[in-house]
Amino acid sequence: MQSNPIEVRAFAERVNRWLDPNARDADVVISARARLARNVQGFKFPSHLCPDKASELCDVVRPVLQEARMDGDTMWVGMGEASPVLRLLLLERNLISRDLVNEETLGTCLPGRGLAFGHSETLSAMVGEEDHLRLCALTPGFDIRGALQRVRELDEVLEKDLPYAVNEELGYLTGCPTNVGTGLRASIMLHLPALGLVRSELQKVFTAAQHTGLAVRGMHGEGSRATGDFYQISNQVTLGRSEEDLIADLEALVPYIVGFERKVRESLLEEHRGPLHDRVAKSYGILRTTRSLATGEALAHISAVRLGLHLGLLPDLSLGAVDRLWTQLQKGHLQALSGHGDQDLIEASERDKLRASLIRTRLG
Repeated sequence: MQSNPIEVRAFAERVNRWLDPNARDADVVISARARLARNVQGFKFPSHLCPDKASELCDVVRPVLQEARMDGDTMWVGMGEASPVLRLLLLERNLISRDLVNEETLGTCLPGRGLAFGHSETLSAMVGEEDHLRLCALTPGFDIRGALQRVRELDEVLEKDLPYAVNEELGYLTGCPTNVGTGLRASIMLHLPALGLVRSELQKVFTAAQHTGLAVRGMHGEGSRATGDFYQISNQVTLGRSEEDLIADLEALVPYIVGFERKVRESLLEEHRGPLHDRVAKSYGILRTTRSLATGEALAHISAVRLGLHLGLLPDLSLGAVDRLWTQLQKGHLQALSGHGDQDLIEASERDKLRASLIRTRLG
């Protein structure tokens, strides 16, 4: 297993393998994720683990993750040794959580925290977050069962060598009581630009999710805000629910949301084609010409352009190029792509100029 083997600029240039415009329902569903929370017997939960014990735990699980060989040679990044820019890149690529990256204080990190992941970035394991292990599989489009199968396979490999904390009645024991049981958090990332234009209709989606026991969050999960019409929908509680129950909830709700979004798109195209085309063209023009763009503004325009592509209003633009942008326009990627690397983070005003320049180049 390599330790912190990542050259940030080359890493930022790569496209996430779970971004596939040809995947199932990819016009609305960006990706599916299955995450399992696991803890090792003999160690307290991370919130009560002293620094020495946290490092000891990391030393126990790291070689087991190495033997698992995710997509070939497993890569390892210790959060304590990773630069602030690398941590931001990992967060922006949905490989680590906001809690693990400690985004508010990028210069510090608790001991024993790390990330193991494969080259395709579709299989990963966080070490030392809310639980000892957070195993994660990502698939493009609406393939939640494929994601669950992949993370189960990794889980079974690790369980051969790691004594998990399990209770016969409750199931897997976790740092948060809501995750006790299967430890499964299943989520779907959605792009809902048409519903975003009709807020009353979008509210129906939120209400339907709540009635099903699902939570709606921003593109980076818990604690993040929705930007660019990107949302994550996931289960809130696992205690007393089987994996099949949790997957069935998503399989019941997500097709309804996909159909609802497509219906509103068709309605907008039929009844408001002129204003809709103007909106898409205006966003495309701003992205191709502006000299400064904040993150939220850029994501909003990219959302409109993505909608226009799926409705045939911008036939000569690559959807893959647009999907690539909404990862690369974030601050960590801009820092790396601009060649500033591990230097101090660029000021926001300068970053806005770099973001606009990157978008103009990619869409030119």
